[in-house]
Amino acid sequence: MKLAVFIILDQFADWEGAYLSTQLNQSKDWQVAYASNQDQVSSIGGLQVKPQYQLTTIPEKVDLLVLIGGNSWQLENEKFKMLLKQRLLDGQPVTAICGAVDFMAKNGLLNTYRHTGNSLALWTDFSEYHNQQQFLEAQVVSDRNLVTANGTATLEFTRQVLKLVHFSESVDQELDLYQLGFYQYVEKYGNPFA
Repeated sequence: MKLAVFIILDQFADWEGAYLSTQLNQSKDWQVAYASNQDQVSSIGGLQVKPQYQLTTIPEKVDLLVLIGGNSWQLENEKFKMLLKQRLLDGQPVTAICGAVDFMAKNGLLNTYRHTGNSLALWTDFSEYHNQQQFLEAQVVSDRNLVTANGTATLEFTRQVLKLVHFSESVDQELDLYQLGFYQYVEKYGNPFA
């Protein structure tokens, strides 16, 4: 079984990983787990989560690492930074949305990738970030083993992450249900309940 580990810090944006975790967790081929720097974290929406792992105890064999945004990505953790750097160098899937992309920029982890984020203007004081020319004003950017997204791109982020890990050939159709809404979905694909 493949393992996806979602990194959630206190005051994480619960909506940013909801579609992705649901898709993965409903598959017989995937298991979803959570990691943080605390024993329990609260989302912006008030969800209480007890992560299975600490940032320092994430298993070596992880098939997908997902960094969920929120209000606490001012994190200073050299070991976690090195874990991300090594995964990127090894070609292992790393994905980040919203504030988590800010963390990656601040730590120089986007310097060899095309990427996006909430705003390039937020990163002007990041001394380790040297790749403004490959920042794209887009909802989501997928480049090799990295997917980045701004905080308003939940569905697009989910779609690109699932494509990155070759989740299903019907990813577009499955997510169109939420993107289009039920009745436009029925017009395009037919009624799944008929």
